[in-house]
Amino acid sequence: MSTEGGQESFERVYKTVYPILIRVTFHITGDMAVAEDLCQEAFIRYYQREIPFPSVDQAKYWLIRVVKNLSFNHEKRKGREKRAHERVLKEPQREIDSGEVEVMKKETFEIVKGALYKLPHKLRTVLVLREYGGLNYKEIAGILKITEGNVKVRVFRAREQLSKLIDEEEVYVS
Repeated sequence: MSTEGGQESFERVYKTVYPILIRVTFHITGDMAVAEDLCQEAFIRYYQREIPFPSVDQAKYWLIRVVKNLSFNHEKRKGREKRAHERVLKEPQREIDSGEVEVMKKETFEIVKGALYKLPHKLRTVLVLREYGGLNYKEIAGILKITEGNVKVRVFRAREQLSKLIDEEEVYVS
């Protein structure tokens, strides 16, 4: 629409169709600011069209479809956002730990990490894959090329040794 005639055509369509579009959009969204934004988006799409419409009526019908779809999409998105917000509000609120609890958790983390590194490599590997990687026994067996039974034995032994190493320290358990 970069030609002079195209600009005149755009202005004629805008003046003719905008009042209709704003009413349609406002009645779908119930918000004048949103209606104005969506109408602007529809006219941007109209302006960027490669093929011009032969008449104002055809442009009007196309713009009404565009603004209707934009409005309904806006309302759907608003509904999804509202439901997501409600779900977040229904979730139990996390307790904010005091500074003392934070320090104790950090110290415990360091103790567990230190004890983990004291384990033999074979035991540490299966425990890390199981507990921190969230992998099941079959997946671990596939990765390490050992049997599931061997993985279970190693995890058991790793937990047992880790427990003994941690028992020697004073740890915080929430």
